[in-house]
Formats: sequence, structure tokens, C-alpha cells
Amino acid sequence: MNLKEKCFDLLERSDFLTLATGISNNPSVANVYFANDGFDIYFFTFNPTRKAVQINFNSKIQCVIRPENEEGIKELQIDGYASKITDNNEKAKAKEAILKVTKAFEQYMNDDFLIANDVVGYYKIKPSTIKYVDFFADNQFEWIEFPENQPSTISQIFSGLLNKIKFFMTIVRAPFLTATIAPIILGSSIAYWEFSSFNWNIFWLTLLGGILAHCGTNMINDYFDHRSRNDETNKLFSPFNGGSRVIQSGLMAPVNVLIGSLVCFLFTILIGLELNAQVNGSFFATSPLLYVGIFGIFLAIMYTGFLRLAYNGLGDLAVFLGFGPVMVYGSAYMQNQSVDFLTTMLISIPVGIFIALVLFINCFQDYKADKATKKNSWVVRLAGPNEKANYRRPFNVWQFFMIVAFLIIAINAIFINPLTGIALLPCLLFYFGLNKGKNWLIEWEKEDANVDYLPYELLIVNVSTIGTHFLTGVLLTLGFLLSAWL
Repeated sequence: MNLKEKCFDLLERSDFLTLATGISNNPSVANVYFANDGFDIYFFTFNPTRKAVQINFNSKIQCVIRPENEEGIKELQIDGYASKITDNNEKAKAKEAILKVTKAFEQYMNDDFLIANDVVGYYKIKPSTIKYVDFFADNQFEWIEFPENQPSTISQIFSGLLNKIKFFMTIVRAPFLTATIAPIILGSSIAYWEFSSFNWNIFWLTLLGGILAHCGTNMINDYFDHRSRNDETNKLFSPFNGGSRVIQSGLMAPVNVLIGSLVCFLFTILIGLELNAQVNGSFFATSPLLYVGIFGIFLAIMYTGFLRLAYNGLGDLAVFLGFGPVMVYGSAYMQNQSVDFLTTMLISIPVGIFIALVLFINCFQDYKADKATKKNSWVVRLAGPNEKANYRRPFNVWQFFMIVAFLIIAINAIFINPLTGIALLPCLLFYFGLNKGKNWLIEWEKEDANVDYLPYELLIVNVSTIGTHFLTGVLLTLGFLLSAWL
């Protein structure tokens, strides 16, 4: 046989391969069933798995294929590139080919829920080099090169840069940084409305410091939730709960996550000291800014570390204070150092309530993991000790505080700034989420409820809560700006 025929012979006599992936010095090795179309190789896996996540950030892989019960060493060692199949026709082709090899995953391949939520995935390996190894042969090593599968230098540079950006955004949970951006912009707009002046330099430094503090908070929470095994225990993670998963997916070592968080906090402190110097004349000048900054860093670190506020039922309060009054008042104070305290506090309360409710509703999916690791969030406390959570009580709490927050916005519109009444518009989004949540509760409370899948069905309420928080912050800001301009 020629070399290609010998390679195909091994491919046809083998059912699974050993796949190696890696990123940031965090390798992963797994055995997977495969099927081949020529030298292209298909395999099936679940998209949240370590290997799949790593492929998403680094497509370069290595794998070894050898038939079972083969004496000596006769195998294929493959360098190549793996990618998730997105074309539906090719998905069907891959599925059909894999099912001819094994029926082990047929149940999951046909699960409508898993398909709809992008849990199941089909992947293709295109080899750049195949090394044929046969220790019985005179010529023990032979190679086949596939230059057509090797990406261009420009393509590698571009994809590498794109993956680094995506990697960073994943680590810091970038979509949730709106929880910082909204209150800082709001606080700055309050100061502008009150004094008709605005310092852009102060604003950008404040925003950068707030974002870095939030990034540090997210990373240190990932670290301590890993230490407690909470994120490892959590099997119901989603884009809204369960942390960034960078540790669990092998994207970043735990110690590097911790170091990253400390670096973020260090730069936050340096920015805070610079702001204090600009506003109050010296880095360590005694001022409300200094106290607010210290308190904010304290809450960030103690949320899951040391005092473990989130594990003792104080996490919601910490989030309320940190992303509500602390950020709104702090950013307003930075602009003029004499902002009206009571007015700013009243306006900051609904912003803090909404972001705390984002955390609160996200804990619904975390219930089982939190309960198992003794993370006594208020959802765990309210849902009761039974194996099946009583979600009606925490859902009623979510509904109550939503209404309270909108009532405070209405009071603000009546007595402080009428134009901020436009921030009542997200009531419509809340109403939508409320109805979806009530329907979800009915399904959950049925005796035959699917307790594994149904928590995912609540995600629409998670989305509506996040949207309510962000839109309210934007509209409150717009209300104050319009009042200042008109």
C-alpha cells in the first residue's frame, strides 16, 4: 500500500481519537469518537466542554488515532485545525457519519432542547500534517503535508488578535460591565444637571477606574467560587450565571485569574488616588471620595473572598450598595464635590435595586450548586430546603422590589426632575418578564416538571431584568441631560 492507503486503512479500523487542545498553557486531552470524510475528520461533543471552549479560542489541535488492540505502535499523529460546524447541511452530514460509528450520543443529538440552546456541537478537523507511525516497518515515520489547510500568515495574525480580544472579554465578563457604565454616566449627568459644568478628564478617569474595579471583582469572584468548588458543581451555567467559566474551561489557571484581579484592583486604586489628587489636592487627602473608594474595593474583594458576603446572604446588599449609591454618588461627587447627597441617593436607589435583582434572578439557575456548596444566597434561603426548589417565594421578592424601584423613579419624577419620568418606560419590559415568569412558575410547580431543563427556560426573565436595569440607567441619564439642556 502507498502512504495514503495506509493512512486510510488506520482511519477505517479506528473508532476514536485522542484530541489535545490548549490555550494559555492550559492543555486539555480527551478521547472522542470520530468519522472521516477523506482526511477531514468529524467528531461530536457538547459545546460547554473544555475542549470545545478551547477550540473556540485556539483552533490549533493535535490528535492521535490508532486502532484498538493494535500490537506495537501503529498510529496516525495529526497536526491540524478544528472548527465548529455551523452549516446545517454539513452538520447533518457529520451527524450521519458519526452515528454509523457509534449510537452512544444519539439521544443528545436528537434532543430539541439541547439543540435549541446550542449545547450539542459538531466539529471538523482539517489536518495540516499527518505523521504515519509504524514501528514494525523499515520506514517507521512517514508524513503527508496539507498546505491547502494551513491558514495564511495574515489570517493567523488577524484571528489571533480577534481571539485575544474575545479571550479578554470572556475573562472580565464584558457584557456585564454595563452594570458599571450605567451608574457612572448617571452620576455624572446628575452633577451636570445640578451645576451646568462637566470635566471630561475626570469623567473618563472615573469610568476607567469603575470598569477596572468591576473587572477585578468579576475575576476575584471566579477565583473564590472556584476555591469553594461552586462553579465546578454548577451544571446549569448560562451566559447569565455560573461565572465566566475560564477556570473550568481551562482558559486560564486559577492563580492567573487571581493575579489578573489584583492587577485590576491595583490600577483602580492608582486611578482613585490620582482623582483624589486632582479633586482634593493630594493623593491621600481625607475626602468622601477616599472613603467611597475604600468602601467599594472592600465590597468587591469581600463579596466572595474572606468575609464571603455572597455566601452569608449579604451579596445582594453588597451589589446594591456598590453598583448603586457608591458608583452614582462617587461619580457625581467627582464632578463638583458638592453634589446634593439626598437627591443623589434617592436616584441611585432604583439603579442599585435593579442590578441587585439581576444578581438575584440569576441565582435561580445557581440554586442547586449554591445549596450544595453552602452559598446561602437569598434565593437558596427563600426557596427552602427541599430537593425541588420552591421558586414562588423568591420570585415574589423579585416582583416586589421591581415595583418598589419603579415607585421610587416615579417619586423622583414628581418631586425632583419631571423629565426623568421617561425612565418608567422599562415598566413594559418588566411587565413582559413578569408574565413570562408567572407562566414559568406554573410549569415548574407541576409534578412532572423537568427540573433539569426548566431553569434554562427562565432565562428570558434574566434577560428582561438585565434590560430593565440598563434601559432605566440610560433613560434616567437622558432625563437629567435634557433637563440641563432645556
